[in-house]
Amino acid sequence: MDARRDGPGAARIALRWALAAFFVVAGLNHFREPAVYAGMMPPSLPWPSALIAISGACEVLGGIGILVPRTRRAAGWGLIALLAAVFPANLHVALAGRMPGFDLSPAILWLRLPFQAVFAAAVAWAAIAGGRRRT
Repeated sequence: MDARRDGPGAARIALRWALAAFFVVAGLNHFREPAVYAGMMPPSLPWPSALIAISGACEVLGGIGILVPRTRRAAGWGLIALLAAVFPANLHVALAGRMPGFDLSPAILWLRLPFQAVFAAAVAWAAIAGGRRRT
C-alpha cells in the first residue's frame, strides 16, 4: 500500500483540520471584534469596514472549504490569496510597532510577517498539493 496514492496521511488531515479551525475562528473574530482589525488597516485602504467583513467571510468560507474535497483546492488557493491580501495590514502594524487590542512587542509584530508564508505553505500542502491525483 502506497500512502501517496491511497490518500492523505494523518499529518495532512490533522493540519487541514487545524488550519480550518484557525481560519474559521479568526474569520468569525472579524465580526466579533471589528475594531481590532480596523486599527490594523493601513489608512490608504478604502472602506475598512467592508474589507474587514469581506476578509472575515473569506477566512470562514476558506476554512470550511478546505475540509470539503470538492472545494478543497479552490479554497486553498483562496486562503493563500487572502494571506497575500492581508499582508499590507500586518506590515502596517509592524511598522507602527503596535497592534491595537494586544500588548505585543515590536519584534513579535515583525516575526508575524514571515509566518504568513509558513501559513501559506501549510495551506498549500494540506489543501492544494494534497488534492492532486497521481496517475
